[in-house]
Amino acid sequence: MLLGLDPISSTLLSFIFGSLAGVLTYALHIKMKIAPILAGILTMTILYSVNLRVNGKANIPLYNYSSIFDYGNIILILIVIVLLIKFLMDMFLKTERGYLLIATGDNETLVKSLGVNCNTYKLLGLMLSNGIVAVSGALMGQLQGFADINMGASIIVSALASIIIGDTFLKNSKKLNGTTRAILGAISYKIIGGLALEIGLAPTDLKAISAIIVILFIGYNNLSILEFIKKGGKKMLQIKNLSKSFNIGTENETTIFENFNFTVKDSEFVAVLGSNGCGKSTLFNLISGSLENDGGSILLDGIDISNL
Repeated sequence: MLLGLDPISSTLLSFIFGSLAGVLTYALHIKMKIAPILAGILTMTILYSVNLRVNGKANIPLYNYSSIFDYGNIILILIVIVLLIKFLMDMFLKTERGYLLIATGDNETLVKSLGVNCNTYKLLGLMLSNGIVAVSGALMGQLQGFADINMGASIIVSALASIIIGDTFLKNSKKLNGTTRAILGAISYKIIGGLALEIGLAPTDLKAISAIIVILFIGYNNLSILEFIKKGGKKMLQIKNLSKSFNIGTENETTIFENFNFTVKDSEFVAVLGSNGCGKSTLFNLISGSLENDGGSILLDGIDISNL
């Protein structure tokens, strides 16, 4: 904007520069083998000096420059931008690269077993996340009318709180995906902060309130996980007394399964190993419905899917 670019181009350009910050973090962590947290801190430290060098001072007024919010109602513009980013992210995460990006975060070992280079998706994740963070910073600067070197301080706490709140309360909802839960978590976090001020707490207490919110929700989430583990976890897949034979009634009759029982709990990673002909493919074909079983039942989330 200081160079005369229009607000939309400036905001898009912030995404590109933010993505470059992700490349720097990737290089420090992956290429130079620096611990991930330290790599992030080093990147932030470097960018602090870069911002001062580029801007020339710690605080720059933007009131005399056009803003993306000049095009209409502030709330409507924010809603449009958030929904646009959410739509693009959802579309990307449904692609093969998107699934591999999610899998790299959830189970890096599994991705490596597929012969995929996890570092590629770490780089992609860092570029996307840093780019979106840069866009949010650009929008914040345009909204408040100035850019300050310290305006991103403690923002990580707010981001974590938003994600944790959304994940804690809405993680069992099958109708809401991760991006929707994150948005609702961010709104809930701001509402909680507003309520804290409404009941009489001082604005100077906001940082402490943010930290307490994070502590409470992480504690609640951890206790819920512990209770979940104690109860044995949710049984995602259950196979009860499964039986399957081939060439029944002939001299070549072969029994693969007889009263076979098997359980996979939610979030549990299970590998099926065995020699050729032991029934691995048959098991997966029975679960998927490609083969009919001779007896027993197969339940997915408590629903019998046998012979569908």
